[in-house]
Amino acid sequence: MRNGFSPSSMKNDIQHRDDLLQLVTRFYEKLLADTSISYLFTDVTRIDLSHHLPVLVDFWDSILFQSDTYRKNAMQPHLDLHAKSPLTTAHFDTWLQYFKESVDELFEGEKAFQAKERATSIATVMRIKISQLGQQPATHP
Repeated sequence: MRNGFSPSSMKNDIQHRDDLLQLVTRFYEKLLADTSISYLFTDVTRIDLSHHLPVLVDFWDSILFQSDTYRKNAMQPHLDLHAKSPLTTAHFDTWLQYFKESVDELFEGEKAFQAKERATSIATVMRIKISQLGQQPATHP
């Protein structure tokens, strides 16, 4: 036993893309099992996980390891989703809860901590931007 942990209970930190794939896979298992949010993925956007999970790995690889693998606008798909089916504070809270749970179940360390902190920031910014949509008159090009 070292530092109060037995070797079998110690978790590794997030270190590479395979870890990120494990994380986003676990995360989506949780999201899709919860009917309060799963409909956004299954009924509204009808995501194809075989396509979506690698995009998420690219996103988190870019966030945590500055890999330059993700060059898309992460906000726009969420704005498009909100236009089809409003995203609520409860959706953001659920998303964040499952993300943090997934990280904590699988990993511990500096990158795991950073992932949870960044997820909190991302959820906060998206929630603010989406709430601002309701406060501004719609503009059409």
